Amino acid sequence: MRYGQAMSDEPDIMEPGLWRKNGWTARVVRNEDGDGWAVEIHKKGISEPALVSPWVMGRDKVNPKPFDSNAFATFVKTASEVLDRSARQRDQALKKKLAIAWEGRWYDVTLELVPDEYEPYSVLAAVDDSGATVASHRVDAKLAFNRDFANAWVRGGFQAP
Repeated sequence: MRYGQAMSDEPDIMEPGLWRKNGWTARVVRNEDGDGWAVEIHKKGISEPALVSPWVMGRDKVNPKPFDSNAFATFVKTASEVLDRSARQRDQALKKKLAIAWEGRWYDVTLELVPDEYEPYSVLAAVDDSGATVASHRVDAKLAFNRDFANAWVRGGFQAP
C-alpha cells in the first residue's frame, strides 16, 4: 500500500470527471434539464447521492471543468455535513425528551420510536437525576407524548400506560 492510500477494497480514481477516494465518489454529470453540469457525491454504502451541486463549464463553454483535489475535498466536506444534519434530524424525530421535577427529584422522561417495518413501537423511559433508570415500558408507537402526559406518568409512579 502506498503512503496516504486509503484502506479500501476500491482503488482511488482521480480523473477529470470522476474521483473516488476514502469511501466517497464524485461524478460530474449532465444536469437533469440538459443545461450545464452537476456533481453527484456518493458515500460508499448509501444508494442515493449525499449531495448534488452545480458544476462549472470549462473554458470551451461546452464541457465541464476538470475535477481537482480542492473541489473534491470541498464537496466531500459539504456532503458530510449534509449527512450529519440529516442524521441529527432523524434522531430528533425518533426520540423526544422532557425533564420533569417531582418531589424534589428530576427525571428525564423519553419516548423513543423504534421504526420496525411490521410492528413499530416506542419505548417510554425515565431516568432519575442520579442516572438510574427508574422505569422503561414498551408502548404504542402512536402514544401522545407531551408535558402533561409525562407529568402524570411520573406522579402516577411510572406505571405502564
